[in-house]
Amino acid sequence: MRRTLLTILLLFAVLLGVGLYFGNEYWIHRFDAVIEKQAAIYRLDPKLVWSVIHEETYFSPWKLGEAKEVGLMQITPAVAREWAQETGIKDFEQQIERDRVEFLRDPERNIQIGCWYLEKLNERYRDAPAPEARTLAAYNAGASRVTEWTRVPENAAPLDEDEFIKRIDISTTRSYVTEILKRWRSQKK
Repeated sequence: MRRTLLTILLLFAVLLGVGLYFGNEYWIHRFDAVIEKQAAIYRLDPKLVWSVIHEETYFSPWKLGEAKEVGLMQITPAVAREWAQETGIKDFEQQIERDRVEFLRDPERNIQIGCWYLEKLNERYRDAPAPEARTLAAYNAGASRVTEWTRVPENAAPLDEDEFIKRIDISTTRSYVTEILKRWRSQKK
């Protein structure tokens, strides 16, 4: 009787572990096709976009941030409005004004806007040392802060990635950049 109970418990534990593993694999990869599509449109590495979403919301499209960010990539109202204006589609601007949360919770639209914004930041830092670190820091804390963290004396060499990350004086942003870069690079292997 005791042996049967142990066998049943062991079988249950194995089945639970397998279920959790495959459930998690589904959870973290269910938006891969959308990520691939939008990353290609905006000339981004899909693994970087995936890593941003992993860090921002762990693939939870309903998440709302403290600063009114919405969805998978935590799109701010200002970025959403800028994207809508740049598309030139008045209906998007009106939808954002009517119900920004509903508009931005759509996973494909959220990833599209997030990729658009990442590409915009990536273009800004493309020729700088450690462009990915700067892009991620700007995505998280704003481009004006990246400008502060990048300043060096005249005729000094620009900061490399490690030096730049050490200069980030917001611990959550420093951690954000470090974690995404680590996750992204581990996927590239």
